[in-house]
Amino acid sequence: MFRLRRGNDPRPDNAHGNGARAEWQLRKWLAPGIGIKRWFVLLLFGMALLGLGVSFLARELYLTVTLPDAFYYITLQFLPYAVRGAVLIGLAVLCVGVGIGKFTSGLVVAARSSDSRTGGEEPLVDLLHRQRFAGRGIRIVCMGGGTGLSVLLRGLKAYTDNLSAVVSVADDGGSSGRLRRDLGIIPPGDLRNCIAALAEAEPLMTRLFQYRFPEGSGNGLEGHSFGNLFIVAMSDVAGSMEEAIHETGRVLAVRGKILPSTLENIRLAAVTAEGERIRGESSITEAGQRIAQLNLEPQHPPAYPETVNAIRNADLIVVGPGSLFTSVLPNLLVPDLRIAFQESAAMKLYVSNVATQHGETDNFSVQDHVRVIADHIGGLPFDAVVANSNSRARLPRGWKSEPVRVAPLEDRSDPAGGLRIIEADIVDTGNRYRHDSDKLADAIMTAYHEGREAGVRPRRQQRVTIPE
Repeated sequence: MFRLRRGNDPRPDNAHGNGARAEWQLRKWLAPGIGIKRWFVLLLFGMALLGLGVSFLARELYLTVTLPDAFYYITLQFLPYAVRGAVLIGLAVLCVGVGIGKFTSGLVVAARSSDSRTGGEEPLVDLLHRQRFAGRGIRIVCMGGGTGLSVLLRGLKAYTDNLSAVVSVADDGGSSGRLRRDLGIIPPGDLRNCIAALAEAEPLMTRLFQYRFPEGSGNGLEGHSFGNLFIVAMSDVAGSMEEAIHETGRVLAVRGKILPSTLENIRLAAVTAEGERIRGESSITEAGQRIAQLNLEPQHPPAYPETVNAIRNADLIVVGPGSLFTSVLPNLLVPDLRIAFQESAAMKLYVSNVATQHGETDNFSVQDHVRVIADHIGGLPFDAVVANSNSRARLPRGWKSEPVRVAPLEDRSDPAGGLRIIEADIVDTGNRYRHDSDKLADAIMTAYHEGREAGVRPRRQQRVTIPE
């Protein structure tokens, strides 16, 4: 049964069925004025002319050249001419129909993807290439949190769809902290940032997901991010936070996976260089003191199983960038994740921050960052470090930060002395406190491919500069 819809659109009531959908698609292709049928007829006419030309040449070849006996069967000479013609026409129609159908369906899917993701601005050939090959890219796991992880993901998603972002869930400040305390859920803030970074939905949807209600509105929503509230609501609808993350990613067409390090309600506990104990991520950040030791409470939270599997099956694991003590280390302090990370056969890269964090990493070099990680997880875990080479410009005095530089090679007491240090211009020129997504992703992929081609992990510290 059909009923009239807007624009005289006789769409079948049972449009959700596969058969009805196929019938409706065929009706649209055959609708007058669509501008397709005339070119389809021209294509068939051209193919008929091609067939006639080939048949004339084949006839001449058949009369002048002695062919092997197998051609008696290949050319169906044991059948009457009428039957031969019918068989060949039937095969031709079948091949043309399947070929055109598959060709046009591929173009339609790509065009639909272009409209929904980029507003139709991405070239069709780029869309087709990405759809066919991005899913076959290397398996990359990125471990971190905060804005650093989202910056990294924006760059790497151009190289592969096999991305897994392992996110710290120790945040207890801002909107995430309030939702965590009120509802007893893992903080959604860093998860939201990663979803927004990997989303391929319309830009307006991504902006809406990152929208934050203004302070002082007095409606109870001030300071909350719409995306945080969306994820919380989805967790109630889907039944769990992990399902909420999955479904939110599906709604926003996320390319990759967003994985929490653990579903446990964990808290960071730090001991400062002066022996003071501080609990909670936001308190550690606000204190701004040099940290001697960082722990989790509880100390042995169970890791999220899918995260462990992603780490064990990865081709490349990237740790950082991000706040050393509140974004990078918390993931590696989860025992099961630390073990999976250390045992993984993947290449392991550490991305050093481009600027120090006041109070926590003042005067830190690249090697100092690596040394802190090695001290906390027991040993040097990385195959190489990606560091910024463009540190000539001074940071604004109000930031109370300075560029993170590579220490001199002569420092042989450094436990990071066995690392391969890859220096490249990876800083964002508009904000020298952060990395540039595209530059960073290019440096990481260059380091990965060069490392795989070399096949040998250096035993002594080396400094390699990637040309700009």
